[in-house]
Amino acid sequence: MEALEGTKRVVIENVKPQVNCGQYPIKRVVGEEVTVTADVFGDGHDEVIAVLLYRHAKKKKWNEIPMKFMGNDRWQATFAPDSMGTFEYTLQGWVDHFYTWQKGLKKKFEANQDITVELQIGAQLLQSSATTAKPGQQKRLRKWAEQLNSPVSVADAVALATGEDVSELMHACCDRQNVTTYHKILTVEVERQKALFSTWYEFFPRSAAQADGRHGTFQDCERLLPRIAEMGFDTIYLPPIHPIGFAFRKGKNNSVTSQPGEPGSPWAIGAETGGHKAILPELGNEEDFRNFVHAAREHGIEVALDFAIQCSPDHPYVKEHPQWFKWRPDGTVQYAENPPKKYQDVLPVNFETEDWQNLWRELKSIVIHWIEQGVYVFRVDNPHTKPFSFWEWMIKEVRQQYPQVIFLAEAFTRPRVMERLGKIGFTQSYTYFTWRNTAAEIKEYMHELTQTEMRDFYRPNFWPNTPDILPHELQTGGEPAHITRVVMAATLSSNYGMYGPVYEFGINEAVQGKEEYWNSEKYEIMHWDWGKLTKIREVITKINKIRQVNPALQTTWNIAFGETDNSQLLCYAKWDDSRKNKMLMVVNLDPHNTQAGWVQVPLHDLKMPDNQQYMVHDLMTEHKYTWTNEWNYVELRPHEMPVHVFRIETASPGMGHDSLDDTWLPEDHGKHE
Repeated sequence: MEALEGTKRVVIENVKPQVNCGQYPIKRVVGEEVTVTADVFGDGHDEVIAVLLYRHAKKKKWNEIPMKFMGNDRWQATFAPDSMGTFEYTLQGWVDHFYTWQKGLKKKFEANQDITVELQIGAQLLQSSATTAKPGQQKRLRKWAEQLNSPVSVADAVALATGEDVSELMHACCDRQNVTTYHKILTVEVERQKALFSTWYEFFPRSAAQADGRHGTFQDCERLLPRIAEMGFDTIYLPPIHPIGFAFRKGKNNSVTSQPGEPGSPWAIGAETGGHKAILPELGNEEDFRNFVHAAREHGIEVALDFAIQCSPDHPYVKEHPQWFKWRPDGTVQYAENPPKKYQDVLPVNFETEDWQNLWRELKSIVIHWIEQGVYVFRVDNPHTKPFSFWEWMIKEVRQQYPQVIFLAEAFTRPRVMERLGKIGFTQSYTYFTWRNTAAEIKEYMHELTQTEMRDFYRPNFWPNTPDILPHELQTGGEPAHITRVVMAATLSSNYGMYGPVYEFGINEAVQGKEEYWNSEKYEIMHWDWGKLTKIREVITKINKIRQVNPALQTTWNIAFGETDNSQLLCYAKWDDSRKNKMLMVVNLDPHNTQAGWVQVPLHDLKMPDNQQYMVHDLMTEHKYTWTNEWNYVELRPHEMPVHVFRIETASPGMGHDSLDDTWLPEDHGKHE
């Protein structure tokens, strides 16, 4: 036992946030606050002081922030990491004998008790602190001690002893030999801003050609950059760009046999021309790819690549490293299966191989190779079918050298598995948003993502569609559903993405009885009219620009739902940390019928007063309306505009109802009876 262990009287427990009892770091981006709470208390009635300590893991010196007492032994403090990398934080607490003495002195003085001895005790405390204080501080402390020992008046002595100058200096010089330090050093993985706010656009580069019947190239992709930038996307995600195998190549609509000239699935990676570090020759070469990455960056766009750990039977790994695959008794290699489905064109990697260390190093080298080509964002295909230990190692290894790298987990699987991927290092994660359709489902899911411990390790990225998923809502809801789903994705989550151009074109023909696109682009080259203008494209462009200029939509965490008297209406507010920027969204969840009703503006969460007029400015239509109080009336016609995206502003003097207001109610507008 340490010599002073028995003299420590303060307990620190129930520290939040922490993930798996501190096993994994919480997540933040540069400048994003970490609010730490804890129960800090001691025996008896002595006063306790608590401080928060934090530092970058590469630094030795701790920064210290006094914690604020919140009541019932609960304390709180906040810090904001100022750079990428790992930050550490912990807590300290101790009995503050001087503050305890100050409070007792004041009470006894106010009770007209004799405090002569009390003043002498205070003088002793000042003298004791002077022995360890800096020279300039020593002089002041000893002077104050003399004044307490020989006071001009008792009232003056009490005023001096409880004054701000004495309190601040004694706090700075306090004796911490009996300090209790929390038994863990907790960590924060701090990433760049894009980890929290990003807008993704997925397309197949082989379908980028202008001429019908021609295979797209990276040069064709460059010609699309102004269009994608104009729509407001900052990340282009490309499905695998590697050589595609010929063995068991899939044909149109996932046909088991392909016809001559059919390109196969990009996810059947590997051929004689190379594997995961090679480029499909029809797309171009590495120089063409680097030029595309550079051109995208000039448009404010980053290129994200797909990292799919799977191989075609033609992949060089199959011959060079057969031990990385499973072999069946008949001598054939085991292909991917999800019974009764079979994927003969894809081989899973055997992570239980005895040669796992070389396998891990090789897979990491794939990521490093593409980083060296200028790629710092990776969408990882099906990470839940590979070992957690591998991802934890690989992501940590990569980030030590390249902390700016972002990993998005494409894992539509069981909740605990998805959560584990977030805990072990994935920056962002796909979600169940794709299948959350009712107001109750969306509210419940957003509560889970933002109000539970998931907030600290799981950054959602909302996708209304993917090449693999055409949800029922989009199949049956047409243009209105495409508009509501993309606007909800873009305003509920600060990270969102979509697969285009099928989305902005409203293509929704499905395989009968399935959530899959008919004539799926996964198995054939498409020729798109990239210049085609649609209402959906206009809405996407507008909502992305709205996101760019309204900080309230650049974080997922600040959200509150308002009640409605119509279950087909969804109402929610978002705000920035300063609450200078406040947004209110109202969505008609019925793509077929006009829905109207009263919606409640969550004024309390927005920190807005009751009984005061305010203006709501619909940034989708530019209409402006004056509202009062919580409850207000709306009407949304799905085939005109099924959503309101309001910015809440100060009402201008004399402002009345907009004559073009779709939501205007002639009598009692803005009141709820």
